[in-house]
Amino acid sequence: MTRRDAARNWQRIVDTGRTFVSEQRPLRLNDVAHEASVGVATVYRHFPTSEALLETLAHPSLEDLIAYAERALRDDDAWLAFVGFLTAGINAQLTDGALQPVFAAAGYELPKTAELVGHLEALAADLLDRVRTAGLIRPGVEHTDVVRLMCGVVFAASVHATPAERATLTRRYLDLVLDGLHAGNGNRSRSCSG
Repeated sequence: MTRRDAARNWQRIVDTGRTFVSEQRPLRLNDVAHEASVGVATVYRHFPTSEALLETLAHPSLEDLIAYAERALRDDDAWLAFVGFLTAGINAQLTDGALQPVFAAAGYELPKTAELVGHLEALAADLLDRVRTAGLIRPGVEHTDVVRLMCGVVFAASVHATPAERATLTRRYLDLVLDGLHAGNGNRSRSCSG
């Protein structure tokens, strides 16, 4: 098999895996192989586990969030940068079904995933430090609090809601959480998408 064939098969597997995730179907490698019209051994050669495939699917969104956070850290308005990053993170989780399970995983199959998540968490902590230093967030709010609250917003907007309702509910719940986090009067805590 040539490199070009291997690259084509890899892309076919990734595209098929993305379809499975977007349709909320279980990501079983044998099923992915069948639907991608490649051999099962080919799939396992590229992705030894379904977690490795899922992490690969999440990499572009993780890279986009890292780029967003890096830009946000250059923003003069610490609160709007923080809010914008949280909004981008939630929107990414709603549009990319691979992100939530990767964020929730206890460990990672691929070193690149651990590197991307670690970098993203460091940037998020820097954004939180900026609003803390500026006195714009309630005292005592930690990075883990923010992470859990954002997961809660995504969950709350997803459970018992139709896909069409999720974006509106997410903005509503995020605004409520931001109002609670903001140390001021709450008039600047609106999400960037609402």
